[in-house]
Amino acid sequence: MLSNHLQNGIETARLAWSRLPNAEEGEQEDIGLVQRSDGSSSVESLDYEVVENYAYWEEQAQRGKLYVGYNVMVKWFFSLLIGIGTGLAAVFINLSVENFAGWKFALTFAIIQKSYVAGCFVYVLINLVLVFSSVYIVTNFAPAAAGSGIPEIKGYLNGIDIHGILLFRTLIGKIFGSIGSVGGGLALGKEGPLVHTGACIASLLGQGGSTKYHLSSRWLQVFKSDRDRRDLVTCGCAAGVAAAFRAPVGGVLFALEEVTSWWRSQLMWRVFFTSAVVAVVVRTAMGWCKSGKCGHFGSGGFIIWDISGAQEDYSFEEMLPMAIIGVIGGLLGALFNQLTRYICYWRRNHLHKKGNRVKIIEACLVSLITSFISFGLPLLRKCSPCPDSDPDSGIECPRPPGMYGNYVNFYCSKDNEYNDLATIFFNTQDDAIRNLFSAKTIHEYSAQSLLTFLVMFYTLAVVTFGTAVPAGQFVPGIMIGSTYGRLVGMFVVNFYKKLNIEEGTYALLGAASFLGGSMRMTVSLCVIMVEITNNLKLLPLIMLVLLISKAVGDAFNEGLYEEQAQLRGIPLLESRPKYQMRKMAAKEACGQRVVSFPRVVKVADVVSILQSNKHNGFPVIDHTRNGETLVIGLMLRSHMLVLLQSKVDFQHSPLPSDTRAGSRPTRHTPSEFVKPVSSKGLTLDDIHLSPDDLEMYIDLAPFLNPSPYIVPEDMSLTKVYNLFRQLGLRHIFVVPRPSRVIGLITRRDLLIEDNEESATVELQSTSVRARHHDRRVSMGNGDAELPLLNGLLVQGHTSS
Repeated sequence: MLSNHLQNGIETARLAWSRLPNAEEGEQEDIGLVQRSDGSSSVESLDYEVVENYAYWEEQAQRGKLYVGYNVMVKWFFSLLIGIGTGLAAVFINLSVENFAGWKFALTFAIIQKSYVAGCFVYVLINLVLVFSSVYIVTNFAPAAAGSGIPEIKGYLNGIDIHGILLFRTLIGKIFGSIGSVGGGLALGKEGPLVHTGACIASLLGQGGSTKYHLSSRWLQVFKSDRDRRDLVTCGCAAGVAAAFRAPVGGVLFALEEVTSWWRSQLMWRVFFTSAVVAVVVRTAMGWCKSGKCGHFGSGGFIIWDISGAQEDYSFEEMLPMAIIGVIGGLLGALFNQLTRYICYWRRNHLHKKGNRVKIIEACLVSLITSFISFGLPLLRKCSPCPDSDPDSGIECPRPPGMYGNYVNFYCSKDNEYNDLATIFFNTQDDAIRNLFSAKTIHEYSAQSLLTFLVMFYTLAVVTFGTAVPAGQFVPGIMIGSTYGRLVGMFVVNFYKKLNIEEGTYALLGAASFLGGSMRMTVSLCVIMVEITNNLKLLPLIMLVLLISKAVGDAFNEGLYEEQAQLRGIPLLESRPKYQMRKMAAKEACGQRVVSFPRVVKVADVVSILQSNKHNGFPVIDHTRNGETLVIGLMLRSHMLVLLQSKVDFQHSPLPSDTRAGSRPTRHTPSEFVKPVSSKGLTLDDIHLSPDDLEMYIDLAPFLNPSPYIVPEDMSLTKVYNLFRQLGLRHIFVVPRPSRVIGLITRRDLLIEDNEESATVELQSTSVRARHHDRRVSMGNGDAELPLLNGLLVQGHTSS
């Protein structure tokens, strides 16, 4: 009986695991954009533009001021939920990482009291198990969870739909994968994955949960458009940075400077509110953990290095070495970006194409190399005698075994000695950074030990970046920068012979310079560094090294996230157009023949056109009574697929249907045309049409976008670029020069006043008021003879 139950349980577990998605089944190479046989990438954009079709206006007509207020309240409520969810996820990740690391080091220190060989074996084995669990989760359950996720989220907010990056399994893989990779001692951090985690939480809340895993709620399914979801994901990105660094203002600025392509004041308020909620949740959790209820997790858990009691002032003579730190940061940061690009290119195109087994073996080999280096190199270093203890400093030498802090006693013959290389190598990254930033610890490290650590850790960071585990680069960058910054600080102390110079101050400046030289962030990074160190006096110095390091790095290559986005084939639209675009016109960018639909189209023709090309937008044309061809709007491929699947709008007649107000029932709502977040959506293969269905017709007028954005064919491509990016568009029509002008709109025409007595909106311009009345009349009768443009559409590339 017992054996039967056991066998049934095993079979059930196997069945459940077999239903989980596998990386080798349609999700090759993480989340990279695949290439078609013709060489083009299968990139699909998001629909940030509002489609003002018949269903949209019907829905808007039913909404009043009460709904507007309700919608605003729901957005703020979702911002609150995103902050709470991201804060709790950060607490869970940090709590797990600190406890795994604490148990690992406590057990290792206890064993090495008897045998260093046994201690090394246990240390390497624990790290290997943690890293194996991380890479196994990523490769077999959540391929999109590999890496930091910031380039992919940046692409999403730039308007690019990348499959898999915001799914529920990606969130789970990111959380547990980060715990394994960071707890396993790899040369990477958890800050980038926390940004991705916050974005996943925001996206899942925005779509009401995950229907695939039956974790959805109808009450949360409020936001159906890509535009609203974009705002929520922006809040999630800011919440991730705020949770990682306890820097709410830095999180807001990070979202503004680094990941978003579109910003407005209302979004700023919600993002700031979300970051503030995260700060409250994180500080509440840390206060609760101070009572000792969180195991090894304590004051060293979250990343914050208080150096408020460090160097009080600086002299003019120190400006030169500080500028040198900025130059070094720019050079090493640019070199890091270039090396990681080469190695990641080789991985993606050669190594990782051999399957998941190779990815797992690679990550385990990197874990073994990292563990042996971090344990073995300190054994080769002679111990140093402890300095005279200062009762006011609160620093104990040596530290008790298993405790974080300075002066680690590792393979020392005497009790009052410490190993300076083990202090930064045989430690968690957070504690090692705290040691490097520490004040009143002059001569704690030798130049030989710092140089050894810099070379080895820089190499490990380059090799580790790109493995199939969740990986952030904030903390490794801080580790690298603070090491050479402390080296420069040691030189300055010996050269100037001043007592008020702290090596930890130069370590902080070095960390800022490397991050600026690698990631090319300035404002957000400056605020983050000030918030995590609690020292506003160093703000001018941080600004100086950031400006220098960014300028030096920009002379060689682009930032880390931009380089990785290019490597993954993510077509980001940067803030500035290329210089060559100034000499090009809009017509020159349209390289393909336009594929269009008539207003009333046969179902068989629709299927044939959709099968023969991959365009995602199609112009819809109609004819006036005198035979003139007119462009009446834009039809999206996704909307057409919804119409084919529902079949309720099929008609036998090839004549246009009557679209006057109230003449036909509303069969669709705008939410029916929205594609699920980060999924493949509806495809033509999912639709089954009978021969009778193929002979039917569809009138596209009620479902198209009657007011797409249009530019003349001779407009500068620079202006088209700015319009496309700033408005978050997916398609722009390129048309000939219009033959006539029906009016002009000025600033005064766009000003409206609320008349409280009549509860109506009064336009300040009589001409606009008349045109507004005419628009309502035209929307009522739906006459197709009112053209979108008095001309034909020419060579417009509608594929995106």
